[in-house]
Amino acid sequence: MQVTLDNPAGASQPASPYHSQVARVEHADGSALLFVSGQIAEGTTLAEQARGIFEGLDALLRAHGATPADIINIRTYLTDISRLAEYGAVRREYLTGTPPTSMTFEVPRLFRAEARIEIEVVAAVAGRESL
Repeated sequence: MQVTLDNPAGASQPASPYHSQVARVEHADGSALLFVSGQIAEGTTLAEQARGIFEGLDALLRAHGATPADIINIRTYLTDISRLAEYGAVRREYLTGTPPTSMTFEVPRLFRAEARIEIEVVAAVAGRESL
């Protein structure tokens, strides 16, 4: 097993210099788990921020040979849980297959005061034998 911490070029860079965007845990067969740090995005509405996050997640995953279809776990932090349906509608635009395991939390605030949502994911990348 090999662990690589990464901030892929061409993808959004961390909002803080104190963490990496992706931890790739690679197994001998070439399969890997990708642990993607919590993401926030610009926007004035929850829907705009959520779309920005999913676009950023897509870029981070693609830099490691994955897509949103490879997400197996998603954790969402909302500053207003009553907006869950609004978030869910955006999420369904990006996660169109079998839904991943999921946890959603209401939090009083996030890393940036203007952030209404933060999302972190785990994705599974198939190995050479699975292709």
